[in-house]
Amino acid sequence: MQNLFTDLKELLQQDERLVEDGALLKNKVIELGLQLDPVLIGRLLSSPGIKKHFFIELDDILVFDKIRFQQFISNKAFLPDSYTFFKNKIGLTVSNEFISEGKEVVLTWPYKDCVLEGGQTKKDIRSNEIFWNEILAPDEIDRLFAEKAFTNFKSYAAGGEGKTPEFSPADNFIIKGNNLIALHSVSKVYSGKIKLIYIDPPYNTGSDGFNYNDSFSHSTWLTFMRNRLEIAKELLREDGTIWINIDDKESHYLKVLCDEIFGRDNFVINFIWQKKYSPANDARWFSDTHDHILVFAKNKSLFRPNLLPRSEEMNKRYSNPDNDPRGPWKPGGFSVKTYSKEYDYPIETPSGKIVYPPKGSCWQTSKENYLKKLADNRIWFGRKGSSKPQLKQFLCEVQQGVVAKSIWSYDEAGHNQVARNEIIKLFGDFVFATPKPEKLLKRIIELSTRDNDIVLDFFLGSGTTAAVAHKMKRSYIGIDQMDYIEEVAVNRLKKVITGEQGGISPEVNWNGGGSFRYMELMNLNMAFLESLNKVETGNEMGKLFKNIIKSPCLNYRFTDFIAGNPEDIFNTLSWKDKRRLIIELLDKNNLYVPFSEIEDKGHNVFSGDITLNRQFYSMKP
Repeated sequence: MQNLFTDLKELLQQDERLVEDGALLKNKVIELGLQLDPVLIGRLLSSPGIKKHFFIELDDILVFDKIRFQQFISNKAFLPDSYTFFKNKIGLTVSNEFISEGKEVVLTWPYKDCVLEGGQTKKDIRSNEIFWNEILAPDEIDRLFAEKAFTNFKSYAAGGEGKTPEFSPADNFIIKGNNLIALHSVSKVYSGKIKLIYIDPPYNTGSDGFNYNDSFSHSTWLTFMRNRLEIAKELLREDGTIWINIDDKESHYLKVLCDEIFGRDNFVINFIWQKKYSPANDARWFSDTHDHILVFAKNKSLFRPNLLPRSEEMNKRYSNPDNDPRGPWKPGGFSVKTYSKEYDYPIETPSGKIVYPPKGSCWQTSKENYLKKLADNRIWFGRKGSSKPQLKQFLCEVQQGVVAKSIWSYDEAGHNQVARNEIIKLFGDFVFATPKPEKLLKRIIELSTRDNDIVLDFFLGSGTTAAVAHKMKRSYIGIDQMDYIEEVAVNRLKKVITGEQGGISPEVNWNGGGSFRYMELMNLNMAFLESLNKVETGNEMGKLFKNIIKSPCLNYRFTDFIAGNPEDIFNTLSWKDKRRLIIELLDKNNLYVPFSEIEDKGHNVFSGDITLNRQFYSMKP
């Protein structure tokens, strides 16, 4: 097998179309093979060993086995460091031409039509991802996104952790597991039911936890986001919205990506949030003080944002110096600059003084209407009754709310330091790198939801979205795959239901109450990946490899590799490539136990878990 690897590499490297910067272009090799490219077929036939492996003789006719060839080329042990045949270029395209003029533009990048699962469970571990191209067999994609089984069910209420009762459509959920897989599972119950999705995804800054070790960092991030936004759209109600917190590095790419997924006509607004209250004087170029919050609607024609509550400062502008029974009011101008001769007339004040509109202006209404307003005590002439007329504007008659502006200052929506202080107050230490302040989430939830609407956050992080939704009497679903989900988010919500008084609690008169459920996707191959993250020695790595190649849930592309001398090849690899090979060996369609196989004895699912899974998937929120 190793000789075949070597011979085939040497032969392929003779074709200039298949090499770039000294590396073989794996996808280009596969593309030409599937197209039965004459030059490539001729080269393969020139080597007896290669010919024997990839060609079948039928009635004296050689038939090229292109599926076997594709599987062999896809084997990581054959081309561990090869790259996509697409150029490393991201941009706006029309008819596959970059930067062209046209009415319709989409964002194009390598691996766009693939699925990036994103398997990290710890922020300090880089995950070498496998890409699932959509041209693969449909049953593979169906299995990848089929609903999965859950386990480790827990129920939390004000009295503490208790037995898990039957599921209710009003339940709040915290789910641990790969968010792409969890979203597809949740969609079986909540498709078209979510009013608000708020996410604070990794910003792809290189230091924010998006540590996917891929040569195309932008394309990796875009693929990662695209996969999740597509299923997020399905989850939204027709009048629902998605709010995405992002910084300058990817915000503009993300806007175009969302235009493609949600429709450009469904773009609502880009809020600017002032996340820092002081400048960074050590900044190399400029001090970055804001984030973007992109808002897209499922159907913009059906979305109606709520008004923000009027502030106490706004209401203080109103008083009642004449004890009007209609309550507080404030004076407003009675003249306008758009001149009309009909509205230009003298007015006698209560003191007997005759006044006229300013030069070049006129009163805002006719004399007849003025006399009606005067009789209704809606005209104010000052405390001495000798000033020019002003119109009384009553607080009880103004709009009982405020339309949100597109720029949110830190005093309106909090800032990063406030968020850090909230976490420290909760846990006594700074346990999360990039929390968002509760005040920011309160504003977003106020604008986009009403009581009992469902809020979803599938990058749950420190749990701010769920905590604020709980305090504001919204239902919620929080998803995260990181190991700290119980340590941080679950513990935070336990404090919420017992009445913690941090964040927005005083503003919303929060005194505790409510409940939430916790559950995890049931591991299958994911257990091997979690073990890989704990491996520290060569012996441990070797034992893990031996266990994996005995597993029934291997990637079918490695059939030939496993049938040969896999341990000999494995022992020649570097530590990094051993990790990469193990990750690729595992069938990513089998990271978690499918719900359809929950009674398979090989999965050892407890009867209680079987019952709870059936209840969950039969819910109708």
